[in-house]
This record gives sequence, C-alpha cells and structure tokens, in this order.
Amino acid sequence: MTSFGTGTAAGFSIPLIRQFSVFLENRVGRLLDVLHKFDEAVDVQLHSIAVLEATDFAVVRLIADNADATRLILKERDLAFSEIDLIVTELDEDRPLSRLCLYLLGAELNIQFMYPIMSDSPMAGPRMAICCDDNQFAGQVLIRKDYRLLCADDLR
Repeated sequence: MTSFGTGTAAGFSIPLIRQFSVFLENRVGRLLDVLHKFDEAVDVQLHSIAVLEATDFAVVRLIADNADATRLILKERDLAFSEIDLIVTELDEDRPLSRLCLYLLGAELNIQFMYPIMSDSPMAGPRMAICCDDNQFAGQVLIRKDYRLLCADDLR
C-alpha cells in the first residue's frame, strides 16, 4: 500500500506521478517513432498516453513508470516536452469517478484534465490520472475520502 507521503506544514505530501507532454509535428509516423523508443527501452514502460491533435502539431501526454528514463528518451530524440505532476487514483464500485468529481467540486477544485491509466495486471482496477488546479489539496481531499493514490512504483 502506498504511504501518504511525508509531513509538511499543511499535514502531509501526497504521492504524485510525473506526466510528460511531448510536442510533435503532425506528420505520419512521428508518434510511432516515439513509441518504438519506449518499446526498445528496458528500464521504462508506458502506462498511459493521450493524444491531443491540432492541424500542425500534436501534444502527446505520457505517463511512464520511470520519469528519469522517460526524460532521457525524449532528450535523445530532441523532442520538445514539458513535465507536470499528477494525481493517479484507483476507482472501484465504492469509489467511482462520479463521486471523486463530486468531492473535488465540494472542495471547489477544478479538474483541468483527466484520462485513464492502462494496466497489464488483472488485480488492478480502473485507474485515472487527474490534474487539478491544486493537486496537493485535491490529493488530500481524496485520501480523506478513502481513495488510494498511486506513486510511480505502484505502476510497475
């Protein structure tokens, strides 16, 4: 089970997972080229991908289980990218997505975006990556409501 993080002045620091937003030219094969690099890597596995396409470029949001290795792959390919920490939580019938959204709304938190996390484990339930306007506070709200937040090690 994931710990609730380290103590802070606000109480505790919640577990967060690093997301990479990669900026790609909207050309045939560019995404496949990036994905092949992750397939070839032995020390990192992708667990989520979301593609936001525009006319001339695409933003590809990636979550992997090794942020340092991901950063190295992207730099070696000379790709423009940014990084942000997200909340990743498990959902189940007692803790559905609708209730999660209700709790965040009750705390007056805005969800900026969210998308599912893939899992190759039959024991893992549905998982969502969530970015709020205040991820630390959102994580504290969800932990108090008995949602389990994951760290990168939990993805492996």
